[in-house]
Amino acid sequence: MTDQQRATTATELLSTSGPARRRRQRKPELFDVLNGLILGLIAIACVYPFLYIVAVAFSDGRAVLQDRVFLWPVDVNTETFSYILSNERLGVVRALLNSILYTVVGTAVAVILTYLTAYALSKKRLPGARIVMLLFIITWIFDAGIVPAYIVNSGLGLVNNWLIMVLPLAISTFLLIVTKSFIEAIPDELEESAFMDGANDFQILTRIYMPLSKPVVATISIFYAVQTWNSFLWPLIYLRDASLQPIQVVLYRLLLGSDDQALNFQQTVSNGFLVIPENIRAATMLFAIVPVLLFYPYAQRYFSKGILVGAVKG
Repeated sequence: MTDQQRATTATELLSTSGPARRRRQRKPELFDVLNGLILGLIAIACVYPFLYIVAVAFSDGRAVLQDRVFLWPVDVNTETFSYILSNERLGVVRALLNSILYTVVGTAVAVILTYLTAYALSKKRLPGARIVMLLFIITWIFDAGIVPAYIVNSGLGLVNNWLIMVLPLAISTFLLIVTKSFIEAIPDELEESAFMDGANDFQILTRIYMPLSKPVVATISIFYAVQTWNSFLWPLIYLRDASLQPIQVVLYRLLLGSDDQALNFQQTVSNGFLVIPENIRAATMLFAIVPVLLFYPYAQRYFSKGILVGAVKG
């Protein structure tokens, strides 16, 4: 084949492959548009319920009864929140304080116990470390169930005791594994150097490992805080006294009804605005949701790093 024939053949191939190449280039663009459209619809489906709750909480009850509330409040007012905060019979304020107490104390205890346990199990010189870790994993995989747990907790005196929100959930096996993997990824040479300088185990823990473990500590703190704040089944089963119940149980009673007459009101008028049960429920939902929304972005910068470093040793 001569040079002229080769040039002609190359030109024909380029001319025929041009449209196909352009079609291949257009496919990713079409895919990106469809992908963005689908993600946009999913985002709307996730965000709309929250926006509707906000709108109902800040709207006049008359507008809610007339189905005039969709994305934004109608006849904006804060009488619903004033009614909730001033009405002790509802127990929302008391429940919020209980949830804050359980979350703060429970998270602090859980993080301390999880980190100390992970630190001890990460040391090869600890006798029986593998057996103890195996026992943790067995309890993680094979859950005894609600009834055996109730029998044990009842025997320990944790029924109708606020410590039920702290002690039984203090160590999560999953978070223990993440923390242990993170600690094992810290070079052993740091510990050996500290030992040579005369440091003891407590000094090594507080001055070397803990300052380097901020990402994983922040990560497990997020998990424990959200778990405790959103805990519903345990307080519903164990905390029978209304003065000990968290916001999630009060919200459950408001949504599904209760024998408590304070929660079965019909409607009331405050400063010219109508407050109906739908307003109360929406406002209570905001009280239960907003604290988590405020806490999560603050610690999110540590979240990905703590999970990735804790999951892969290197």
